[in-house]
Amino acid sequence: MIRQRYCLAFASAMAALLTACSQPQPAAPPDTRATDEAAIKAADQEWSKAATAKDLDKVMSYYAEDAVLFAPKAPAFVGKGNIRKAWQSLLATPGMQMTTTPSLIIVARSGELAVERGSFRVASTDKKGKPIEETGQFVLVWNKAPDGTWKVLADTNADDK
Repeated sequence: MIRQRYCLAFASAMAALLTACSQPQPAAPPDTRATDEAAIKAADQEWSKAATAKDLDKVMSYYAEDAVLFAPKAPAFVGKGNIRKAWQSLLATPGMQMTTTPSLIIVARSGELAVERGSFRVASTDKKGKPIEETGQFVLVWNKAPDGTWKVLADTNADDK
């Protein structure tokens, strides 16, 4: 009797296992990494142009609402409103021009997240009109928004010096 119960339980478990294995598996999403990488590179170029043009609204359009910005010698700027204040100060710098050069963009296979690494150069003038140049490295974490655009979730940078 006990043996029959074990055999019946084993047979039931095997039937359930075979039924589960025979279910069709969902298809993998299409691989859009190359297209996504190109979209992020294009966003980088437009973002640099917006910064040089001192277009604060356009600069901010690349950030997610809950983004965070880490900058040298400053507290973390959490949320788009605080990041806006940081950029407003930077864009008010006399003669400010910014260029970024991505060196690596890795898009997750899921197509939802990407990490970008690169270098930046910021040129400006001090109060006496003397040219100043800062160079450094940056890392950005991008997230694909529901509308298909890429938004920065995390922005961090470090000066070369």
